[in-house]
Amino acid sequence: MEKAEQLLKSKNIRITAMRLLIFQFLGEKEVAVALSDIENAFEKSDRTTLYRTIKTFEENDIVHQIDDGTGIIKYALCEQGCNCEMETDLHLHFRCNVCEKTICLTDHKIPQIKIPDGFIAENVNLVVKGTCNKCSCA
Repeated sequence: MEKAEQLLKSKNIRITAMRLLIFQFLGEKEVAVALSDIENAFEKSDRTTLYRTIKTFEENDIVHQIDDGTGIIKYALCEQGCNCEMETDLHLHFRCNVCEKTICLTDHKIPQIKIPDGFIAENVNLVVKGTCNKCSCA
């Protein structure tokens, strides 16, 4: 919890028990999670509080949003030092067709893509789909 407290303080985010719990929950996951997964883990909590916490984390580059093509937005903790900048921090995501999990491949950065003059990029998302290492060994 100390890491979470330090991070929240460094981003001038008020520390609350729910924010610490959600940070810990996301930190324990090896895969990206949907808001519904967070709601299920904290079913006695107010849904609005959970949503606002995720949005606060996203606005402050603590989590990033992943569109893996399923129509359900997923969230994962950002790497330490990440500012969610398109030029330096974007990485691949992998969607397993077998277990249906979405995994951040943070060691595999998305290269900068030159787009035509007059176009303004706001987001880049690259999802590789296939069979993950756990399912391919089964």
